[in-house]
Amino acid sequence: MLSDKQKKAFRAQGHTLQPVVLVGKDNLTEGVLAAVDTALTAHELIKVKLLQSASVDKDDAANKLCDATGAELIQRVGRVALLYRPRPEHDNE
Repeated sequence: MLSDKQKKAFRAQGHTLQPVVLVGKDNLTEGVLAAVDTALTAHELIKVKLLQSASVDKDDAANKLCDATGAELIQRVGRVALLYRPRPEHDNE
């Protein structure tokens, strides 16, 4: 669980980000969930945009993305959700 101060810092960082995953008319498919998971692993902080053609509820979609990927919802403004998940730590020993 992130503190309010951490969320505020992530919102500031996310302001300049462009959406890396777009959710369209097929809604939240396994492919979309895999793309979000891959993007979170690579970037930690990403934006996901629901296109007009998506028929899923915006809040439900953001919550489902978080549940499916283990991410935390930092912010949702309109059709754009800002998600954060720390990179997994690798044991190099």
